[in-house]
Amino acid sequence: MRCLVTGAAGYIGGRLVPELLDAGHEVRCMVRSAGRLRDQPWASRVEVAQADASDAEQAARALEGIEVVYYLIHTMGGGSDFAAADRAAATTFAAACERAGVRRVVYLGGLVPEERPSHPGGLVPGDGRPHPGAPAPGEKLSPHMSSRVEVGEIFLRSSTPAVVLRAAVIIGSGSASFEMLRYLTERLPVMTTPRWVATRTQPIAIRDVLRYLVAWASVEEEVNRSFDIGGPDVLTYADMMRVYAEVAGLPRRLIIPVPVLSPGLSSHWVGLVTPVPAGLARPLVESLRNEAVCGEHDIARHVEDPPGGLTGLRRAIELALERIKEAKVVTRWSSASIPGAPSDPLPTDPDWAGGSLYVDARARRVGASPEALWAVVEAVGGESGWYSLPLAWSLRGLLDRLVGGVGLRRGRRDPKRLRVGDSVDFWRVEEVEPGRLLRLRAEMRLPGLAWLEMRVLTYRGETVYGQRAIFHPHGLAGHLYWWSVAPFHSLIFGPMLRNVAKAAERGVLPVPPGGRAPASGVRVAGEPRDAVPG
Repeated sequence: MRCLVTGAAGYIGGRLVPELLDAGHEVRCMVRSAGRLRDQPWASRVEVAQADASDAEQAARALEGIEVVYYLIHTMGGGSDFAAADRAAATTFAAACERAGVRRVVYLGGLVPEERPSHPGGLVPGDGRPHPGAPAPGEKLSPHMSSRVEVGEIFLRSSTPAVVLRAAVIIGSGSASFEMLRYLTERLPVMTTPRWVATRTQPIAIRDVLRYLVAWASVEEEVNRSFDIGGPDVLTYADMMRVYAEVAGLPRRLIIPVPVLSPGLSSHWVGLVTPVPAGLARPLVESLRNEAVCGEHDIARHVEDPPGGLTGLRRAIELALERIKEAKVVTRWSSASIPGAPSDPLPTDPDWAGGSLYVDARARRVGASPEALWAVVEAVGGESGWYSLPLAWSLRGLLDRLVGGVGLRRGRRDPKRLRVGDSVDFWRVEEVEPGRLLRLRAEMRLPGLAWLEMRVLTYRGETVYGQRAIFHPHGLAGHLYWWSVAPFHSLIFGPMLRNVAKAAERGVLPVPPGGRAPASGVRVAGEPRDAVPG
C-alpha cells in the first residue's frame, strides 16, 4: 500500500515508518520540517512531504496518490488552546482525505472508560455508523483525553473509513510513560503518591502497538470504528512500579498514598523527579485519573493475536531495559517537537536578527587528531556532561524546569551518535556535519533564540576546536538577559573549551553509569587502553 505517516519525527511515527517499509509498503512521511528526517537510517527509502495538517493545500499535496493514512498528531502541552488547534487540524485533514480518495485513516488515540452504546452493533442512531463510545457516566476526562476522543470522532464521522486504536500506557524504551515509570521507581524507594496510582490500567508494549498499526495497512474489509488495544495485564500504577522494581532488580518499593496531591502538584513532582517536564507530565498524570481497561478485544477479528500472545508488562519492561542498556533506543518521547519551543534555524544574514546577534566565540589548538576531537564533541551532553561547572548546568536546568521548560535531564537518545532532530538535554540538534560541525538549538525558556556551535577545524596541519554561543534577543528582556549572563560566560564556556580539548588529547570521556565507551576509538576513564576496539 501507499502509506502516509504524519508525525514521522515523533516517538510512534519514527518507529512505524521502518516497520511499514519492512512489510513491503511504500511510505511518504509528512512533517513540518523535512530536515528533521534527514539523518534517519530509513530516510533514503521514503518520500518526504513538508506540510502542516491544518493547511488544506499542503495536506492535499501530501495526500496525492495515498491509500492509507496514519494520523499520529496530538498536542501534548502547549497552552490552553491546544484542543482547538487539534480540532481544526483534524477537521481540515479529514476533509483533505475525503477529497483525495484515501481508502483508510488509522488514528492512535487514548483508552478511556466508556459507556457502551445500547443500540445494536454500537451504531449511531440515524446514520448507521459505528460510534467511538462516550465517556461513562460520572467520568470526567482530562482536557487532553477529551481532545483525543474528539479527534477520533472527527475521523469516524468523515466519509473516509477510519480505524481508531485506543491505547492506555505504552511501554517501550524512550516513551514518556515508560520514562516516568522508570525514574519514579528507581529514584524513590519510599514515595508518597497521589490517588491515581491506585487506578487500574491496561498497559501495552510498543511492539504490539506497532504490530496493530502496520496490520491495518493490509486489512481488506471496510471498517469504520474504534478498537480498544491493551496487553494481557490489568493492574494499578502502583503495581506497575512494583513490577518494574522486580524486573530491574531493585528492593521492594514502599508506596504511601496521599489523597491531597492534585494533578497539577503531581505533574510538578513528576517533573522534579523524572526527565519528563511538568508540561508533558501533566496530561500523562491527568489521564491516569481515569480507569483505562479494554472493554472489548474485537480487533482480533481483523488482526490475529501473535502466536505467543500479546506482550505482558514484565516482558515489555525487560525489552525496554535491554534496548536502553544496548543503546538501541530508536526514538524517544523527546523526538517530537516541544510545543512553544523555538524552531527557527540559525540566521546566516545579520539583517534577519534586526542587527542584534550576540556571539561568544572561542577557539583552541588541540593536540589530538580531528577524529578524536569529533568523538568528544559528538558525545557531549547526557551522561558525558558539558565539560564545565556541572553544578551551574544543573542549576540552569532546574531553573528552566521551574518555569515550565524541559530542563537538563532529557539526556540523549544514543550516547555515541547524534542525528538532526535529536534532543540533548535542553538542546535540539539542528545540524550535524560528521567530523566537522555540531549545532544545537536551545529549547529552554529564554527571552530570545540561542544556539551552541562546536566545530572541528584544521589550521596549518593542526587540529583546532571552535566553539560559539549565539543569542538573538527578543525585546528589551532579551538584551537584559544577555548582559546579565555574559559575565559568567568565561566561567562556563572558557572551561568547556579547555576541557573538551583536554578530553580529546587524553582520549578519555566520562564514564556513563553502567555504560560502555561513548565513541569508537576513545577510551573511557578507568578502562585499559587495550580494551579499545581497533
